[in-house]
Amino acid sequence: MADTAQAALAARGVSKSFSGFLALDNLSMEIARGTIHAVIGPNGAGKSTFLGVLSGFVKPTSGSVLFNDRDITGLAPSDVAQLGIVRSFQINSIFPHMTALDNVKVALQARTHLSRRILASRSVTAVLDDPARAALSVAGLDNERDTLAGTLPYGKKRALELAIAISQEPAVLLLDEPTAGMGSEDIEPTIALISKVRDGRTVVLVEHNLRVVEHLCDCVTVLERGTVLTEGTYAEVRNDPRVVDAYLGGAKK
Repeated sequence: MADTAQAALAARGVSKSFSGFLALDNLSMEIARGTIHAVIGPNGAGKSTFLGVLSGFVKPTSGSVLFNDRDITGLAPSDVAQLGIVRSFQINSIFPHMTALDNVKVALQARTHLSRRILASRSVTAVLDDPARAALSVAGLDNERDTLAGTLPYGKKRALELAIAISQEPAVLLLDEPTAGMGSEDIEPTIALISKVRDGRTVVLVEHNLRVVEHLCDCVTVLERGTVLTEGTYAEVRNDPRVVDAYLGGAKK
């Protein structure tokens, strides 16, 4: 577990029930500042619910969430994002009939006085062009700025989502299954992109692909039935008999 003084995010005794189902059970975890921290576990372990609690999309039944020692429990997702905690989702959350550039500009606009003017003219939103282009460039999408987002290949759609997230200049980036549904040809570029955007920020990564976890993560927490089973480096976790049994189906991979 991270040194509390170095923690960017901390969950303390967090529980969450859905209609009697206990998705998170008195879960405590600390995410060290400046690290990539993976949260893994079998289906139903509570991984996405945990990201939801951290980002404000899920209200915990009990317990608290701290960001830089500030209690942010129960804040609305928009308020959490304004503080610098930005989440991506498993399912594409882009506007398919808008260009890649305009998708990023909409996200940037939400953080300005123009946020209520969705139909603001291009001349009004032109001030957002440069930061939007910069985010697309980081994501390797320079050549797709004017492409309709819905026509992008799947891997580039996920890269666009990451560009949208980093355009917000988050201190903490929450990534929910960033390689889900990808072919092998897209996984290595995604690993490289996440490595690139980690500079100066903390990343919490929910991921089923253990090769991605091995290449990227400084610390790995394994969840089982809504609580922490074990935590450590990838090598430590991979060789833990409890993980082999609960997560890897009884055989190392």
